[in-house]
Amino acid sequence: MTADQPRALVVRSQEAERLALPAGGAFGLLVDADATGGSYGANRLTLGVGADGARPHHHAVSWELFYVLDGVAEFLLGDSLVTVAAGGVVSVPPLLPHAFGAAAGSPTDLLVVASPGVERFGYFRELAEAAWGRQPFDRLTPLQDRYDVHFGSSEVWDTARRRQPPARRSVGVLP
Repeated sequence: MTADQPRALVVRSQEAERLALPAGGAFGLLVDADATGGSYGANRLTLGVGADGARPHHHAVSWELFYVLDGVAEFLLGDSLVTVAAGGVVSVPPLLPHAFGAAAGSPTDLLVVASPGVERFGYFRELAEAAWGRQPFDRLTPLQDRYDVHFGSSEVWDTARRRQPPARRSVGVLP
């Protein structure tokens, strides 16, 4: 190994920053883009039964890959709704509006990887604060370009998620 070669990166579970979310959910901050020279960023998102993960949004630069570790997740991909169970993968290209959450009656556990990476740990920390009501979600609006998370809306998503129990709470982007 030469001095210019990247080093292997190891993040043990107990070393990852964990941000608690309502309804038993959590962000596990695994790898931010600065640790990979901007190649990718990775986090783990656990959502309680039927909880929203992110409202409709898109990324201008990054692909986003979701690996369903456990449970069942529901995704909006453009105008289509897709349900994916444990072991499934969803890969979202830049500019495609998308949203995701735990399916009705199911919790879910997701590994989320964005490439190229944009430093987003600060964004997830802000989201956790908003999910607990300690700051307004609209505080994130001026940060859309910085975190490559561009908010949108979808009647398809809103209609599908209205069928969820009323106790669910959005922890992703603006409600």
